[in-house]
Amino acid sequence: MDIYNLVCPWESASFLVYSSNVPSLLYYSHVPAIVASLVLGFLVFWNNKKSLTGKLLLSVAVAFGVWAFFDLILWATNRTDITMFFWSLQILFEFFVFLLSFYLVYTYINNKFPSFKVNLIIFLATVPFILLISTKYNLLGVDLSDCYAIESDIIVYYSYILEILFTVLSILVIVFGYKHNITRRKEIIIFLVGIALFLLAFSFGNIVGSFTEDWVTAQYGLFGMPIFMGFLSYLIVKFHTFNVKLIAAQALVWGMVLLIGSQFFFIRNPINRVLNGVTFISVIIFGYFLVKSVKIEIEQKEQLAKLNIDLQNVIKQRESLVHLITHKVKGSFTRTKFIFAGLLDGTFGEVSPEVKKIATQGLEFDNGGIQTVDLVLNVANLQNGLIKYDMKNIDFKDVVLKTVEDKKVGAEAKGLKIETDIKDGSYQVNGDSFWLKEVVNNLIENSIKYTKEGVIKVGLGVKGKNALLSIVDTGLGITEEDKKNLFTEGGRGKDSVKVNVDSTGYGLFTVKMVVQEHKGRVWAESEGAGKGSQLYVELPVI
Repeated sequence: MDIYNLVCPWESASFLVYSSNVPSLLYYSHVPAIVASLVLGFLVFWNNKKSLTGKLLLSVAVAFGVWAFFDLILWATNRTDITMFFWSLQILFEFFVFLLSFYLVYTYINNKFPSFKVNLIIFLATVPFILLISTKYNLLGVDLSDCYAIESDIIVYYSYILEILFTVLSILVIVFGYKHNITRRKEIIIFLVGIALFLLAFSFGNIVGSFTEDWVTAQYGLFGMPIFMGFLSYLIVKFHTFNVKLIAAQALVWGMVLLIGSQFFFIRNPINRVLNGVTFISVIIFGYFLVKSVKIEIEQKEQLAKLNIDLQNVIKQRESLVHLITHKVKGSFTRTKFIFAGLLDGTFGEVSPEVKKIATQGLEFDNGGIQTVDLVLNVANLQNGLIKYDMKNIDFKDVVLKTVEDKKVGAEAKGLKIETDIKDGSYQVNGDSFWLKEVVNNLIENSIKYTKEGVIKVGLGVKGKNALLSIVDTGLGITEEDKKNLFTEGGRGKDSVKVNVDSTGYGLFTVKMVVQEHKGRVWAESEGAGKGSQLYVELPVI
């Protein structure tokens, strides 16, 4: 008997996909899945026409959509010839879904197409399967009671082995990509969950149908595609994957609303109508808030990106301006310094005591100005990483003692006394002696400037595995409000300029940067205004 001239016991299909033989569940599972995949696939492709990943995503969407459409035809038709033809094509497109999904995963993770060897292995594995599609080893006939094609065990097992293989390979590619792409790990995890749910759900549905002949239950596997598209939508919104922005999210959401609503024309079962209605309303509400939140997030990200670019430009301009001004100012100070020095050493002949006094003051002012310029330049260079530390094994105690000795003259000239309290112990640290001396010098100088009378005590001891330097004075003190700005760029006490008109706020900021580069910490303590201050530095001891 010619099976191609027989019909199954129900009326012919209308418009290829509609007949009383099709359960309402199929329209609910197939139509949204087809539309979701095609809409997002075309949107991604349209916005990334030159992207290989975008082309592969569209290919997966088309292959899945064609497969699902053929499935509706097979449920609706009562003709055996149509069943045999579309059943064979559906097996082929089912294979294409898994094959193209593997290529999508590979290019998405690695940003390139698989190597020749990988393609050769895939080609050798799939050629026998494609050749068997058109032979008697594919379909053996049609069961007239339900118009199901009778599949050959060879093609069934071969196709499912390939599907499982491509699923496993896809997951392995993602796992290896996760290990080697540290910056994209969250993005990769989301993509893994989405593609895994899609492929596993799709495989589950087909395997259940083939081995149990319960093709109604198998339709639940198609819900994996909308889930996968949901994960992709999140990637688009969160990470700007595929470079699709607000219009894609809007088109996807409202496209889903229209197409879920169109199912009311197909559904006849009251329960399914209620279920579709609840889904329809939920998608409208969810879509509204999703698009609104996406719009806000995209606007914020774009504004933040713009501000970041503007900030980088301002920083570069500021750096150029700082270097230009400081070099010009330092040059001026240096030239006048030589003039004052010449007046004092007799280069310009004998001068009166009054002129010598003025020249001495001018030389002091110039030296102070040059120190300030150097300080600002050092801060800029430290921030940009232009200063390289000469890290060596040094004795921090020697650095402290030499610095104290250098500062005694200036302190005594102001009527202050510097006392030292150096505890026994090892003070070997890994550091740059020049910059650590700058740290100690800056802290002692700071105390000298802000102490009118009394004593400055410099202590050094060992605390655990750290060397602890302390500078305690009887000076201006620090308020709780001033502590917040003390070690920040340009930060200084509210009343500091009343005592030190040359205060820049860069001295302690430099100290903090240098100490942090030496794996240490610096902090200040005080009981309040007028009650002196205590400055501390901790450095790890070797």
